[in-house]
Amino acid sequence: MSERKPYTYLTASIDEGVARLNVAFYTADLQVMVLGVGKGRPTLNFYSAEGELKISTTGAGPVTAADVALARKITDAAACYLAECERLHTQQSTHPDQADESAA
Repeated sequence: MSERKPYTYLTASIDEGVARLNVAFYTADLQVMVLGVGKGRPTLNFYSAEGELKISTTGAGPVTAADVALARKITDAAACYLAECERLHTQQSTHPDQADESAA
């Protein structure tokens, strides 16, 4: 079995004048931090040596109800991601032969 190596994937496209950018981090080397706490404009940063993604308030301005709703969605999605990673990690730890098969 060959080991999967971490990577970052970036695509950009323009369709009918609308630009779209996709960033995918497939690495455990990803770092996460929040900047701007106590300064009126929090920024959630995901970064690695290969790229960076920042999420901040609407128009980089005052916090809106939509910003709060998005922060809640991010928290809920992160909790779901954590639970699934923990479940799979536990499953792979108790059945290492299945982890090898799914990685192939």
